[in-house]
Amino acid sequence: MSASPPWTVTADAVVVTVRATPRGGRDAIDGLVELGDGRSALKARVSVAAEDGKANAALAKLLAKAGGIAPSRVELVSGATGRTKSFRLNGDAADIAARLQALVTA
Repeated sequence: MSASPPWTVTADAVVVTVRATPRGGRDAIDGLVELGDGRSALKARVSVAAEDGKANAALAKLLAKAGGIAPSRVELVSGATGRTKSFRLNGDAADIAARLQALVTA
């Protein structure tokens, strides 16, 4: 597993890479996974199917809860139709990164 976390901290946000599993039975973050290119990603599952953006919306809500921010502060940056996505979590970047770190090391 790569040593770097699957997120990048900027001045006012955290950009996180997510490996999504739609119709995963429940909404949860299941730790980290290594991608084929060696990068790491948050492994997340949502219960809804990947249709009409429903899975992306559920992922955004899940990430907002994990980061301790409002769902309106989460935006999909890339990967709308793929399983590997990037989301931008806007807010106190240090706090969001600390919450994500606690989640994957718990």
